[in-house]
Amino acid sequence: MQFPYPVPTDAEKDSLWKAYRARNPVRVPLRWNANVRHILLDPALNPENWTFHDYIFDPDRHISIRIRFQEYLRTAFSQVSDMPSALPDHWTCAPDVQNTYDALYFGARLQIKPGQVPFAEPCYTLEDVDRFLAMDFSNPLNNPFIREQIGFAEKLVRAARGRTHLGLPVQAYPFTLGFDGPLTAAAALFGTDFFLLLGDDPPKASRVLETITREVLRRNKALLRLAGKPDRSSSGFFADDSIQLIGVETYRQYVLPSHRLYYEEMFSTPFGQRGIHLCGDATRHFKTIRDELGVFSFDTGFPVDHGALRRELGPDVEISGGPPVPLLLSASPPECAADTLRILRSGIMEGGRFILQEGNNLSPKTPLENMAAVYQTCLEHGRYTRNNP
Repeated sequence: MQFPYPVPTDAEKDSLWKAYRARNPVRVPLRWNANVRHILLDPALNPENWTFHDYIFDPDRHISIRIRFQEYLRTAFSQVSDMPSALPDHWTCAPDVQNTYDALYFGARLQIKPGQVPFAEPCYTLEDVDRFLAMDFSNPLNNPFIREQIGFAEKLVRAARGRTHLGLPVQAYPFTLGFDGPLTAAAALFGTDFFLLLGDDPPKASRVLETITREVLRRNKALLRLAGKPDRSSSGFFADDSIQLIGVETYRQYVLPSHRLYYEEMFSTPFGQRGIHLCGDATRHFKTIRDELGVFSFDTGFPVDHGALRRELGPDVEISGGPPVPLLLSASPPECAADTLRILRSGIMEGGRFILQEGNNLSPKTPLENMAAVYQTCLEHGRYTRNNP
């Protein structure tokens, strides 16, 4: 497609990001969050009709899908964002079961349905809570799910050996894991029943959350050591989308302690430099998370009142967000541009700590024309003057 603006060069984009990180921004930077579902669930980008089953279990197809996604980021997304267009030094691959890994580790079964992302079915009821609390997860490297993924990582190493694409080699990375949060994991394992437990017996629900967190800490540290890395990461970032389903006081009393435990035990990142991803209507928790956990970077979804959030959190907190993904998928380019302009004029730019993106994780088949409309609006209206920030 023809873009209605001159696309900045990679050097200009690099300078933009450096200025942003140095707290001297010249313009709001724009990025897009996506993953391989963007390839797998779009027939135009997946004429082979590869499936998530191929991606998760077939090392050769996994590598092909990963390469196609990484190449698409550089060739298409780079034209509608501040992402680089130059090809990387190498293509990367590593085991990936999408956002099911926490549930699978604790006993859930992977489900793959046509036209959908993988998911894990709840595998426990409220009658199983005491049994779950008594289960032994003390040897994470012997966990069936972990053994399977380590085995797949070894297959990827063999499949990547000597393979190239566009003259660039493929590098397989060791299997490590993050954490999608204790409440999100509990909801995946127990379904909506867990929120009944949280209401009826909050101390026991809190024990479940702490148990999940401690066992994930044990798991993630073991995988880092196996990969030859320090068992405390510097990233300082995790998620817990399901806190959008609870009130502030319930969060503060029964979930926040597990969040604090994970930040303190997993990361070397100091208080005040931590980050979190929270989709959905979770902004009522952000001030508590900032004050109690030292999180100064929030990756948001929707709905978000960006201006109100900036006023509540202040100019020093980084906020990433933008038009909701349903709008970007289905609206017209002028509608996408109008919503972007509304956000930029909301006050969110105050302090120079705003990253424009989708809210959150682009849907497959999102039109490039809509993404271009957002980028053009950012280029025209996302600039700072000397007095702003």
